[in-house]
Order: sequence, then C-alpha cells, then structure tokens
Amino acid sequence: MARIQLISLGCSKNRVDSEHILRQIVAHGIEIAPEGEDLAQHAVDSVVINTCGFIKDAKQESIDTILEAVEAKNSGCIKSIFVFGCLSQRYPNELKDAIPEVDGWFGTLNTNELLDALGVPLRGDLALQRVLTTPKHYAYLKIAEGCDRSCAYCSIPLIRGPHISVPMNDLLREAENLAAMGVKELIVIAQDTTYYGLDIYKKRMLGQLLEKLSLIKGIEWIRVHYSYPAGFPEDVLEIMADNPKICKYIDIPLQHSSDKVLSMMKRSIDGRQTRELIEKFRKMVPGVVLRTTMIVGHPGEGKRDFEDLLNFVREYRFERLGAFTYSEEEGTYGALNYRNSISERVKQERYNELMEVQSKISLDYNCSRIGSTTRVLCDSFTDGVIVARSMSESPEVDGEILIGDEHSLIRMVPENLIGNFINVKIKSAGEYDLLAEIV
Repeated sequence: MARIQLISLGCSKNRVDSEHILRQIVAHGIEIAPEGEDLAQHAVDSVVINTCGFIKDAKQESIDTILEAVEAKNSGCIKSIFVFGCLSQRYPNELKDAIPEVDGWFGTLNTNELLDALGVPLRGDLALQRVLTTPKHYAYLKIAEGCDRSCAYCSIPLIRGPHISVPMNDLLREAENLAAMGVKELIVIAQDTTYYGLDIYKKRMLGQLLEKLSLIKGIEWIRVHYSYPAGFPEDVLEIMADNPKICKYIDIPLQHSSDKVLSMMKRSIDGRQTRELIEKFRKMVPGVVLRTTMIVGHPGEGKRDFEDLLNFVREYRFERLGAFTYSEEEGTYGALNYRNSISERVKQERYNELMEVQSKISLDYNCSRIGSTTRVLCDSFTDGVIVARSMSESPEVDGEILIGDEHSLIRMVPENLIGNFINVKIKSAGEYDLLAEIV
C-alpha cells in the first residue's frame, strides 16, 4: 500500500482544497500519514504540499516546508515531492529552476494533473466529499473561488483569478455530506463571501444560501468569514438577527478608516461609509461580534491617517481585531504604482501601538462576560482542560473558553463532551481566553 503525507499551508480555503484531494486519494486505498508526522521516523512514498503565496511571510513558510521535504527525500525518507497551490501557481518557472528536486509543480486549478501524478484517477462521484482535517464537528465550506475586487495591495486575483461562485445545489449537497459525517458547525468562506451569486445568479445570494444551509439536519451553527464592506447585503443581517443557527458573528476585513488610505487601497468605500456600516451591524444585529483586520504602513499612510485609524478602533471597539504590516507584492496595483516609502521600523511601531489599543478593548469585552452563562461547543481535551468556543469565537483565529477539571463530568467522561454542546458560566477573563465552569 502506498503512503502519502499532505501538508496544507495558508488559509482555510487551501484547507478545503486539500480535503477534497485527500478524499480522492483514500478512495484508491492509499494510506494518509498524519500531517505532523516526522518523516525521519515514519517513511512515506510521497509528500504533497499545498502552498500559500499571499504575502512574504507565507511564501517563506511554503519555501521552508518544501526545502524540509527535499532534505527528507535526500535522506531516503520519501521517494517523491509534489507541490501545488498558490505559490506554485504564481512562480512555476522560478520554482522549477530553484528546486529541481521537486517531482511535480501544479497550480491552484491543476488538481486533476496532481492526482494523475500520484496515480490516482479522478472520481467525479466524490467531487463533493472530503476527508476532514479539522476536528470532526466543524468544517469550512468554500462557496466561491477567486475575486473580482482590485485592492491595490492584494495578489489574490493574480493567483486565483476572477470570482466564480459554486452552484448552490452543490454547496447544499456538500454540506449535507458534512452533516452526515458529524459536522455541527459550518464556517462559510470565500475570498469575498458577500459577492456570492452575482456571477451565476446575477444577484447577491449569500442570505438565501445561509437560510437553506440552516435547514440541514445536524448543522447547528453557521458562521460567515471574509465579508467585504462595499455592497454588504442587508438581508444577511436580517437573517442573522432572526435565525438562531446563524452565528451573530461577522468577519469583515476593513483594512483602514482613513479616506485617503482607503482610496489608495482601492477599497470602493470611504471612512464615513465604513462607520455607517458598523453602526448598521450593531443596530440590526444586537450583540453581534465583529472581527476585522487592519493594514498599517500602506503607501500614503501619514501620521494623521494612522491617528484616524487608532481613534476609529477606540470608538467602534471591535471584539476581535488583527493587523498586518504592509507587504509589497509584485504585480499588484500598489507595487506598480506606489512607492513603498514607509520604513519597516515605522510599520512595526504602528502595528505595536494599534495592537496595544486593541488588547485593552479585547480585555474589556472579555471581562464584560464574567458571570454570564453561554452555550459552547467543545473542541478538544488537553491536560485536564476542555477547550471550547461559543458563537462569539471562531476556531483557529479567536481566543478560547477553557473549562477546568474541577467538575466530575470532565474527570469521568471528557471524550464524550468533545464535539458536543454544553452550557458554561464564565469565571474569569484574559485579553484573549476565558475561564469557565460547567453549569
């Protein structure tokens, strides 16, 4: 029996691609080695690496992972290496020349060729099935590929191409398959989820999709990630407010608040419109949790622009906020038209200052939850502690709710709690994580 290890890097959209490929592989009797398994200790026939090429750090991680596989191949631990995904889509010729030890390079849309190289004929009847690499009770549902936006800093349209929505019937069938596998939480993702349907249905259809997903037996939570602020569909907010299965949680990368910077970013929205949108979220969906990201150090960001951003964050008090320093990506509008004139030192100083402001906001929000009772989904059990999340926390990107072992249920049957819902009372809080006890 052949044995393959698949390493998936980058975002959750990449993870979904990897899970579809894994389903094809296991259908042909090939054993899958765990992703974190040490190749020096457990030999495999092939290593398959799904790469990320979004920003400099992600590209470096992908290259480092490939070079580690090359070292294992040279040591006789593996026979072949195959690389696919965003990095190899963007730099196919350069990578072939630089790392000749790799046996095959494939782009983001060349999965059929990758499977052929692995000796795995494509089975069309498995197109909507996956092998989950997440805990079995939650999964990502990718509803579209590519992006039609033209943000100045972003290389995704160059890598993934234009926005292509997945037909709704296919998504519903895939979600039904996931529910049959025990999935209870669906995390809806795309490069721009709010654009869903415009290309094939000629109107935004995210709201209708959410409603239909909520009817699937076994699915109890549905969470939306990667929304775009310009043209946000109001019906999604109405459904979120009324449907108990739709998490009152919006992931919406705003990137900045300054009119000048937003214009240079080509975001199709200004600061006033951004503020009005946040106020609409809070009004239409009481108790909504907002997660966003910001970019500091973008070309054109002056001191006043950065102060505008700090004041914006202080005023609107996002429950979740992450940030990046600007990374110039070749081929983007920004790289071709702007001078990257802000020093790395200043970028890092601004990043640190922004995150210091946010850490206090995050702590205040978490402290406001002390004493409350909330329903959580238990993700794992480690060292006598259950790691769980409420509707307010998304996996892998947000803080967690930690439940100690003083309760007899945890001491006796922790494995029976994992993947299930329980009620807990919040006892204490830090900047990111919460401590709780079972009610």
